[in-house]
Amino acid sequence: MTLTKTDRVAAAPGGAAAPPPNRIRAWATRAPLLPALIFMIVVTQLPFVATLVISFFDWNALYPDDRQFAGFSNYGDVLSDPALRKSIWTTILLTVTVVLVSLLLGLLLALLLDRRFRGRAAVRTMLIAPFLLVPVAAALLWKHVLFNPEYGLFNGILNAIGGEGAAQPDWISEMPLMAVEASLVWQWTPFMMLILLAGLQSRDSQLIEAARMDGASDWQVFVHITLPHLRRYLELGVLLGSIYIVQNFDAVFTITSGGLGTANLPYTIYQTFYQAHENGLASAAGVIVVIGSIILATFALRVVSSLFREEVSR
Repeated sequence: MTLTKTDRVAAAPGGAAAPPPNRIRAWATRAPLLPALIFMIVVTQLPFVATLVISFFDWNALYPDDRQFAGFSNYGDVLSDPALRKSIWTTILLTVTVVLVSLLLGLLLALLLDRRFRGRAAVRTMLIAPFLLVPVAAALLWKHVLFNPEYGLFNGILNAIGGEGAAQPDWISEMPLMAVEASLVWQWTPFMMLILLAGLQSRDSQLIEAARMDGASDWQVFVHITLPHLRRYLELGVLLGSIYIVQNFDAVFTITSGGLGTANLPYTIYQTFYQAHENGLASAAGVIVVIGSIILATFALRVVSSLFREEVSR
């Protein structure tokens, strides 16, 4: 029997309206998640609010008592300072290069692993390994094991091919930004490969068989069936990769220490905060990075939602 609103009022102590059973069940379902939600708000949102407040102040850590409200002047300084503007351009160049190259390599590896061959599971595990490394460890590996001009692997290969008179370049000094990009591409190609491999394995096999029966070549199948199917997965890889690379600090700090024109925006924020002690300016730059990451994350969530809707509709 369903109780009416009048019955619930009459049944409740003191004549107050009793909450409907569905609402009680909904709160009982959400209650175990409340501690995690509160913890997430305390750990992530409160520090961001504090950073946002500090960004409106002219505040140098060396003079903690001499702080003044500056309004949006810190944001104007971030966008007008030549060093900060250069770091923004370096961040864009680093992000675009790493994401596009790792996406292309990830697509090639995904196409390889989509075929059946002996030892495919072992090859897949080895290809995933770079993504599982700690970012600082990966950067140290490239800096000392591969790029070192005296005992690095790259110069060792050149020496073995060209003899003792072969050129021994100092990779980091001569091509610093490319050195950072190579380290990040190596680490993020497996991530792109996994996303695109999932997309390849979700293709309609009957559609591909029908296309082959109609005389379509492998290239025609790839261009007209595979690529349109992978569009959402490619977008997801670009967005998720961009979110990470925009915020990357480990590779720049470890390989070049921000020198030789490789200082991106996160490293410049580190310099502004820990070396110049400009809390307000560093906070304003950090807020700009967060806003950019939120914009990218919003697009990423929309792509993920569309992927789920497409899978459910099948």
